[in-house]
Amino acid sequence: MLTAPASNAALEQWLDYLLSIHPTEIDMGLTRVSKVAKTLGLLDLGQSKIVTVAGTNGKGTTCAMLENILRLSGLTVGVYSSPHMLKYNERVRINGSDASDSAFVAAFEQIEAARAEISLTFFEYATLAGLILFKAAKLDVVILEVGLGGRLDATNIIDADISVVTSVDLDHESYLGNTRELVGREKAGIFRHGKAAIVGEPNLPHTVNDVANDVGAILYRVGNEFSYQVHGNLWDFQGQVLKLHDLALPTLPLPNAATVLAVIEQGWPDIAPAIIAEGISTARLTGRLERVSEQPLVLLDVAHNPHAARFLVQQLAPMVVGKRVFALCGMLKDKDIAGVLPVLHPLVDTWYLVSLHGERGASSAMLRKTLAPEASAFEFEGIAEAWSALKAQINPDDVVIVFGSFYTVAGFKSQFMQEVRFV
Repeated sequence: MLTAPASNAALEQWLDYLLSIHPTEIDMGLTRVSKVAKTLGLLDLGQSKIVTVAGTNGKGTTCAMLENILRLSGLTVGVYSSPHMLKYNERVRINGSDASDSAFVAAFEQIEAARAEISLTFFEYATLAGLILFKAAKLDVVILEVGLGGRLDATNIIDADISVVTSVDLDHESYLGNTRELVGREKAGIFRHGKAAIVGEPNLPHTVNDVANDVGAILYRVGNEFSYQVHGNLWDFQGQVLKLHDLALPTLPLPNAATVLAVIEQGWPDIAPAIIAEGISTARLTGRLERVSEQPLVLLDVAHNPHAARFLVQQLAPMVVGKRVFALCGMLKDKDIAGVLPVLHPLVDTWYLVSLHGERGASSAMLRKTLAPEASAFEFEGIAEAWSALKAQINPDDVVIVFGSFYTVAGFKSQFMQEVRFV
């Protein structure tokens, strides 16, 4: 039988232990985690206003923009997100700072004592640890990013004051279903009676409305209760009361920015328009169209499903006119590889395909099969080999996009960020 790390153990020892004690990475359902949360007194976070954010894509950017506005307005804010890019500590952020190793270890020790014989997943441990740290910090606002789906995600043990669904598309089909209607029902599972439910998905499956009606949530939908328009390099937002004009276009996706403004209108309508505008325009998020070099232009993006791929193409297209485009791509085999790579293919001149190792990793050969036979594509066993070959081919006016998975982007960032500066 595995025993918990000693009281002076390092965070890494705890993470190894947590990975080893539950047999599956994903184990949907709230019964186990709710019992432990109740024992720890975590089902109520006191005076903190809770915003829970679900969606196929756009969760991270929505959380980042919302956090930025709220913090600029002087509120204390906690954000729970996943997965992390480089360090586990990124999963819990309090007032802009990642939680420390010692804070996580102390939280894990509490959870271990409270769970008794109840088995918890790696994600459930992280969620409970975040709630422990948020409750202790007595924050004004806690933003919870859903890990998978919504209805059965561990974050849903907490009742949201405002729930958000950023987008609805196919991903994690073995868990959430293979139609947008099924996926929509799962994501709408975070809605609560009498509370605002902000929806940024323009092509809304009827199931989202059905769930809202069933639970008595108050829907605020893009194109209905709020809307936005672009004119030149500026954009306007119209809510039920909040109306903002001539905002600078954000670095992060505009549909998510509009969704964030709908959240602000419902939760914090008194925040000054100048603070809102600054919060939207200055928000950044690692791995979302992240520029790490200008000559050549090297971009990192965690796009790993068709919805994200279509958005990535939309953003890339104006940047790459008249330029050679190289893609370094690695994906997980449980993703819709055939729905992602062909979407990018019209923009990409040469592919550098990499194998991701581990149980869920797809091989470079699997990726190659989704591209047309005539596509210029090279296969590599890892990111190091691919980058070595790629950097020998690129010129200052070329474009490189590194994408396909958090693992791909994180692997590239951890190994080659210094090299990028000197290509």
